[in-house]
Amino acid sequence: MIRKNDTVRLKIEDITSDGLGVGRADSMAVFVKDTVIGDEVEALIVKEKKTYAYGRLLQVLSPSADRVEPLCAVARKCGGCQLQMMRYDAQLQFKYNRVKNALERIGGFSQISEKMLPTEGMENPRNYRNKAQYPVGTAKGGELVCGFYAGRTHSIIPLVQTVSDGSQGEPVQPAECAIGAAGDGGILKIILAHMQKYRIPAYDEADGTGLLRHVLIRTARGTGQVMVCLIINGEQIPKEKQLVSALREQVPEIACIAVNSNRDRTNVILGQKTRTVSGKDYIEETLRDLRYRISPVSFFQVNSLQAEKLYDTVLRFADLHGKETVLDLYCGTGTISLFLARQAGKVYGIEVVEQAILDAWENARQNGISNVSFFAGEAEKELPALYQSGELSADVVVTDPPRKGCDGAVLETILMLSPERIVYVSCDPATLARDLKILCEKDYVIRKVQPVDMFPHTVSIETVCLLSKLSEVKHHINVQVDMDELDLTAAESKATYEEIQEWVQEKYGFHVTHVNIAQVKRKHGIIERENYNKPKSSDSRQPGCPIEKMNAIEEALEFFQMI
Repeated sequence: MIRKNDTVRLKIEDITSDGLGVGRADSMAVFVKDTVIGDEVEALIVKEKKTYAYGRLLQVLSPSADRVEPLCAVARKCGGCQLQMMRYDAQLQFKYNRVKNALERIGGFSQISEKMLPTEGMENPRNYRNKAQYPVGTAKGGELVCGFYAGRTHSIIPLVQTVSDGSQGEPVQPAECAIGAAGDGGILKIILAHMQKYRIPAYDEADGTGLLRHVLIRTARGTGQVMVCLIINGEQIPKEKQLVSALREQVPEIACIAVNSNRDRTNVILGQKTRTVSGKDYIEETLRDLRYRISPVSFFQVNSLQAEKLYDTVLRFADLHGKETVLDLYCGTGTISLFLARQAGKVYGIEVVEQAILDAWENARQNGISNVSFFAGEAEKELPALYQSGELSADVVVTDPPRKGCDGAVLETILMLSPERIVYVSCDPATLARDLKILCEKDYVIRKVQPVDMFPHTVSIETVCLLSKLSEVKHHINVQVDMDELDLTAAESKATYEEIQEWVQEKYGFHVTHVNIAQVKRKHGIIERENYNKPKSSDSRQPGCPIEKMNAIEEALEFFQMI
């Protein structure tokens, strides 16, 4: 049995959804950051549980054929790019397998590989991000720092920091993020120099004091326009005009400078109030021959080059011929809606962020597209209301939900709308598989699956799936099994309830109950024994699992490879 502070030798056999390599020692799974499938490594055990442990990489004894030198000198400290040490073609295969495994294990699609296309990658997977949010803080020596949070901490890995002699801040190595926009470091340097000159304090998360919290920078690849949004614990930045002048003078590409006020002591980056202090309220980006307006709070794909490939795939899967009515759920600023509109009869978009809907209407206007309508509201409320009013029908439904996937009410309404085709765009393979299972238990079948690498060097993967109505009646054979006669399932045996609770507490800082875990396990088909979910008395009621806890438990189940 391995213990904390033991040194173990491991062969890395897999990688988790968090980017941790998985090896085995004494029949126990050991998770080690910064490793590649095929590596033989020496690791120090830093934490042990009953059935698994965490190790810290000490040395690579025999490197995998897929191991390469990371692009960034602080890749291990930062943790933002979990796969930088893996060859890019191997990254693409890993992401293909991640989607395939989720669809097989969670969705139950046993022959899904026959319908999957190779992962669509980038020719040059560097400096692709058009948006980044940089935390600002104070180092132990009193220097101001701005960069990225190290994995699972609030410690900032500096991209730029000031120097103690009072001169203008100088960038530390590396001066630029390997996947960020090339000019971000220079912009951050100007802001930190202004803070140092006028003694403006960085926000302190421990006591909620200080002013500058984050710097959000967007760079439009198609137009070259840059947006800078300063997130502050207050209403105004001292000597604001001087900062604006310095930014505009030294970075003429800046088209928008905004200030966002966020006084809440939470991990949410943006507050509710944003004001423009210089330039326009937005920047504009182009995808193919369409032009999009983006405000500070609007969602827009962070990889413009790959977004074009993603939307081309959506358009191809939608298979429009000029007459179809299309419903675009979670439409954001209308990026997909406008791609579809020129080949559809009518497109309806629904999005919860009101500013994004205003941008969507403006995007349609400036592109001369009139056959679109947008609705502001939560999809799970707006969509059923539109359906029940009789105002909505759809030949094709396109849905691009957040990481948590589609709400149950959304899936139910899609099934009632009964479109000929459904194009599902997902940023999370686990929730994708869960939702596709629901849709395919009814009237639909998966036709094609296209993974698209929107985030090279990270474990994240975007997937586009085409579903169409079944052309023939499903035949079912009903088999009744008494689960009380069976022992624990293979999935149940992988991690105990206490281990799942510990994992969630460690990563998210809140507690989940055994009932919460049992409800989520049952949802994913991990059958519980009778007494796990049974009320204590005939008139008692069990509360539903809150969505944030459900998402955390699902992530834990995926981490332990139980789903």
